[in-house]
Amino acid sequence: MTEIFLMVIFSAALLICIWAGKSIVFALIFGLIIFSLYAYEQGHTPKKILKMWSEGVRTIKPIMKMLVLIGVITAIWRAAGVIPAIICYTADFFTPEIILLMSFWLCALISVLTGTAFGTAATMGTICAAIANSLDVPIWLTGGAILSGCYFGDRCSPMSTSALLVATLTHTDIFKNIVGMIKTALIPMILASIFYYAAGIFFVSGWTEIDATEIFARAFTIRPEVLIPAILIVVLSLFKLRVQLMMSASILASAVIAIFIQGAEIGELLKISMFGFYPDDEELAKILSGGGIISMTNVIAIVCLSSCYAGIFGATGFLNSLQKILLETGKKFFPFAGIFIAAIVTSMISCNQTLAIMLTHQLCQNVEPRADILAIHLENSAVVISPLIPWSIAGTVVLTPLDAPTFALLAAWYLYLIPLCSLARRK
Repeated sequence: MTEIFLMVIFSAALLICIWAGKSIVFALIFGLIIFSLYAYEQGHTPKKILKMWSEGVRTIKPIMKMLVLIGVITAIWRAAGVIPAIICYTADFFTPEIILLMSFWLCALISVLTGTAFGTAATMGTICAAIANSLDVPIWLTGGAILSGCYFGDRCSPMSTSALLVATLTHTDIFKNIVGMIKTALIPMILASIFYYAAGIFFVSGWTEIDATEIFARAFTIRPEVLIPAILIVVLSLFKLRVQLMMSASILASAVIAIFIQGAEIGELLKISMFGFYPDDEELAKILSGGGIISMTNVIAIVCLSSCYAGIFGATGFLNSLQKILLETGKKFFPFAGIFIAAIVTSMISCNQTLAIMLTHQLCQNVEPRADILAIHLENSAVVISPLIPWSIAGTVVLTPLDAPTFALLAAWYLYLIPLCSLARRK
């Protein structure tokens, strides 16, 4: 009962921060304090509790490196003219009516190739957001479409770490899982595409198109070779290189282009990489500003704080009482109902996708005894629910480089449709 009470208190603190417009970092600090006090009451010494923190943080080192790379690439692509060049060369193919649909599809394609939602958001996501801004499309709609597309591949790409994690936890074959994931994604994909196209038609009357091509021409040299950093991401992904290596190669190519084609100085690029790209031209700034390592500091703080919870939950058995409730729910209704509830709870308290998957599996491995079915249920719940939690890094990291507001989560329709369609199947 104590565990449920603490979860309610923690959730209330998170909701208060969101309602008051404050950073959820304050709520996460509060949560860390109350969960640490819980561990202390369970007989763990302060030294052991600090060790729990460090063990949690140690697990997210790869994510920290990724966040730094995202900050750098989103800034330097702007400074090198990569995003402006893509917009200029594709201006005749994109209209306000289809930009939401194309953002969803293009991000889905890149996420399948790279297997990472974060990397997709930093590359194709920022491109789609910039194009949408140039068309004066509401960023909350674009952000939702991009978020949906980013997690399409993160869910079912053979290079996805979340798909690999699910296969490892359930002792199943990742490629057989992917076949099942594609089958369960077909109807949500079609419905989401219809919704994004309909939203484009419905909202188009209120949009005023901006002549971005003319604005970019004043500030950048637009030539085909400026597209090389973006092409590198696609080409290198076909060779199944690590995402960090792909992004590093793209950053290096962007730096060369920024110096030798756009006339930037090395010192200026270092400053932009750290603090972001913010041009003096007001019209250009409206479309293209953002990026930089500093823009990721809030996300980095969220990652560090939330990762500390993992060690505490594991060492104290914090979620054991919840397991009995979920098992009873699964028996009373159907297995996915219990797993769905577990995924919501674990996503809310873990604040990151990896821990949500691990905790949901831990709680529900007895709810659904068939390993292959459990794997699909985890993919249709924890993997896609985590990005929908406002304080989870799964959604925050994707929306931050886009400068999209938190309520863009409401437009991530594909992510809602996956679990809802699974619930409708009652399996």
